[in-house]
Amino acid sequence: MPETAASAPQAQPFRASIMQIEPQWIDYNGHLNMAYYNVMFDRAIDQLWAELGIGPTYMKERHGSTFTAECHVRYLREIHLGDPVQILVWLLEADDKRLHTFEEMRHASEGWLSATSENMSLHMDMNSRKVAPFPPDISERIAAVTKAHSAVSRPEGIGRNVAMPSKR
Repeated sequence: MPETAASAPQAQPFRASIMQIEPQWIDYNGHLNMAYYNVMFDRAIDQLWAELGIGPTYMKERHGSTFTAECHVRYLREIHLGDPVQILVWLLEADDKRLHTFEEMRHASEGWLSATSENMSLHMDMNSRKVAPFPPDISERIAAVTKAHSAVSRPEGIGRNVAMPSKR
């Protein structure tokens, strides 16, 4: 996938390529092990980052990258070997150094929701390994995608926290 900005961003979440579950990712419960949900979410984010121009080429040529600062995954329905998976990504908010994303993992042919992941990523200057502002051209791309994604209805689950159910 070329690491260039696509034409005008669409008012829809980013759709990652359809992925397959790898056999070694299935745990003793017979479903996708929780660690590999993160692998698949990360692969989808890598695809979006490449579209934004902040993927591996950016790191190599411009010495910038992103690090995940926070992640909240919800496991909603089991995924099994043989289930095709597609991840949708919303770029919810961004500032000069951070990206707030929300991802849905869906069964690619049946459409049901398996898991969600909400993340905060930090832009890093890889020479200093410190948080740094995005370059202006990248900020413009991010702003355009964030604006396009803001026109789409927000999925359920954004901003959830981990807590015991309240007793009433």
